Amino acid sequence: MSQNIVPETNGDLIVRLADSEREIDAAQALRYRVFYENMGAQPSAEAHNLERDFDAFDPICDHLLIIDRSAGAGAFKVVGTYRLMRAGRAQAALGFYSASEFDLSRLRNYPGEHLELGRSCVDPEYRSRFVLQLLWKGISDYLIANDITLMFGCASFPGTNLDEMAHALSFLAHNHTASEAWRPVAHPDRYVPMNLLAPDQIDQRRALREIPPLIKGYLRIGGVIGDGAVIDPEFNTIDVCLLVESHLVPGRYVRHYTGATMEQYA
Repeated sequence: MSQNIVPETNGDLIVRLADSEREIDAAQALRYRVFYENMGAQPSAEAHNLERDFDAFDPICDHLLIIDRSAGAGAFKVVGTYRLMRAGRAQAALGFYSASEFDLSRLRNYPGEHLELGRSCVDPEYRSRFVLQLLWKGISDYLIANDITLMFGCASFPGTNLDEMAHALSFLAHNHTASEAWRPVAHPDRYVPMNLLAPDQIDQRRALREIPPLIKGYLRIGGVIGDGAVIDPEFNTIDVCLLVESHLVPGRYVRHYTGATMEQYA
């Protein structure tokens, strides 16, 4: 079992790990609403009938939740979630989810315990810098409790039109690439080049507008990306592999998700 995190409470909102199948089911229901109903992903027949986003990785992951308890004693509503999988669990079971899109073999060159983050979403009615701050509080505590040295995962741009994201993808490729020694690479059959524009052709202001707020947040704490993007037609996204060295996170997440930083880059 992973080490738990210290629950953080503010008013009716609390961030902690799921501790029951009922709570994981609520997280899957939130993921369905956000990914399939709001973002245009294409559900399988079973996902559509159940109105749940789920896969074989869910049972072997920890699920970080933001819970709204304002409905009263015993009631709860999951309004934000992240799925967390440590390397030890991945190696003992199905591997990493990201491995379906990226060759992760070079990650073995980065020492220590690794953590894959995925399935991140927040209820549209709760999207605020405070809720993002709570999520980062939970992630930061998890990194410390489990001695994580590197976190990574698929980060998504909405839609599958490369031309609409050319400035952003090119900006990332030219300015925020991971060290070659531990850089993931998109699988050859799915590889999409990201350096669509030369450096002098990139409109940086446009690039920053095109980059989703979550990815910008990672960049602000030293995030870097792998080589190549992947188009995911099922989820209606363009995916990049994003990585953050964990020593950059604790103690810094607050100032990168509050105040002027959030206003400028959200």
